[in-house]
Amino acid sequence: MNFMPPAELAKAFRGISIKKGTNTFAKLFVLGILAGVFIGFAAHLATTVGTGWSIGGESALFGLKKFFIGAVFSVGLMLVIIPGSELWTGNNLMFIGLLNKDISFGQMMKNWVAVYIGNLVGSIFLAWMIAAMSGLLDGGVGGTAINIAYGKVTAGGDAHQIWFFFRAIGCNWLVCLAVMMAVSAKDIGGKVLAIFFPIMAFVTSGFEHAIANMYFIPAGIFAKAFDGAIAASGKDVATLAALNWGTFFSMNLITVTLGNFVGGAILCGAVYWWIYVRGATD
Repeated sequence: MNFMPPAELAKAFRGISIKKGTNTFAKLFVLGILAGVFIGFAAHLATTVGTGWSIGGESALFGLKKFFIGAVFSVGLMLVIIPGSELWTGNNLMFIGLLNKDISFGQMMKNWVAVYIGNLVGSIFLAWMIAAMSGLLDGGVGGTAINIAYGKVTAGGDAHQIWFFFRAIGCNWLVCLAVMMAVSAKDIGGKVLAIFFPIMAFVTSGFEHAIANMYFIPAGIFAKAFDGAIAASGKDVATLAALNWGTFFSMNLITVTLGNFVGGAILCGAVYWWIYVRGATD
């Protein structure tokens, strides 16, 4: 077979967890920055593809638009997995190694903290570079960036946090399955296909990914500096006051991070550990 069967695949994450848990904080941080940038590249691409679909009204071609956005966003995880970097959401699968006592809680948390902060730094850096230094968000694409970011901190009203928590669960359940399938594949073509379908599915479905939001929301905040982007968004300055660095964390990132943990570490990692890895010693 040119892929690992499920039992062998789940057990492989014991070794992967050990490798990730024993790497240095500095290397994990730099690899985390790279992953944040790579996901940011995909997020900017998705923002660009999502611009200019208003033919016949807001609902026209809605599903097709979402599909194409999801399709191009999958390049982000391809860049993370194949050249190699550290993505916090995928690293939730280290929970397999923790449950099997192959790594300690401290080793797992060292990885998660270094990688999460690195992902945040890399994502915000790329958002700043694209918004402030390239001029690519001064216009229609900037308007799309604003609307994406605004929706991520305001959608749902009183139910916002609940909605986004469960959207985040669905997201990282699929992301971690994509990571497992990519590890299972033994050639680059298989890895690309293994990544494409689950990532396309989570984006098209409207689920929430913490690291992607580390780009999407700052990009929208930075885009507010351009009159052309504000005009393209169809919103006024007073309305956009709700989109800021405080709401980035309080109305999205904290909730989405917790939901991603449940979807990735518990519903994917812990379940596969219980089925295939529990009690394994070799």
